[in-house]
Amino acid sequence: MRGYALHRVLASASTFVGEGRVRGRLVDLGRYPGLIDGVGDVRGEIYQLDDPQLLAVLDREEGYNFGRRRATVTLASGRRARAWVYRYRGRRETAVLIPDGDYRRAYPCPVTR
Repeated sequence: MRGYALHRVLASASTFVGEGRVRGRLVDLGRYPGLIDGVGDVRGEIYQLDDPQLLAVLDREEGYNFGRRRATVTLASGRRARAWVYRYRGRRETAVLIPDGDYRRAYPCPVTR
């Protein structure tokens, strides 16, 4: 998301579409959040990639504990679209649930942890 650590990867080769949500739960993993399966909605940002090669860069940045897959997202306007999302598939022993699924509300300042 804008203002957070990995946004630098998106900033130069994507276009911000808008805010949206996807089905699932959000956990705080210490230095970053993780989307996991579950009942609820997770808020985030949707981008259109200007360069398809960016997917490989994002895969590397996200790392082996995150798997990219297609999901239906709902834009703030209510319109639905298919988008790539990264789901966390690593260990969860120390993960802390973010009940409302809104990382920006839980951590409003840019990530520096």
